[in-house]
Amino acid sequence: MYHYTDGGLRNVWLVNGYEIRQTPYGNGVAFHNLDGLTQSICTALTRKAAPLTGAEFRYIRSAGMLLSQPALGKLMGIDGQSVARWEKTSKVPRWADKLIRLLYVAQVEGNEPIARAVERIRTVERLVKQKILVKESRGRWRTSLVEENSPLP
Repeated sequence: MYHYTDGGLRNVWLVNGYEIRQTPYGNGVAFHNLDGLTQSICTALTRKAAPLTGAEFRYIRSAGMLLSQPALGKLMGIDGQSVARWEKTSKVPRWADKLIRLLYVAQVEGNEPIARAVERIRTVERLVKQKILVKESRGRWRTSLVEENSPLP
């Protein structure tokens, strides 16, 4: 079995669905269907009886919903620093624990209004984090926008 510790998770063990591979840097792990694995873990976290730990809350937010702390804060009507504090201290308020579970499940199960709201926040965040490329050609300047993580030409 493989102890899956992505995102600080401590209580996830994989029975199969992975391969240990040799790399130039030592052993590496390749996961089969990583998106499916992530969704399965997030779904299990939403169903657990105990309150979410800070790491579990962060995993649902970042890996499951693909949201930054400020983006989730905006969706919840609070500031991103509160989300950061909950994740760091593992002191997630009950209402936030219940709300992130509800938002995740609604999004995955295809609740259109929730899915659209989450996607809209993701899109706005992506647009805010763009680079402006300025290029001169034959005495004229032209601009283009690229996502912040895109490699420069």
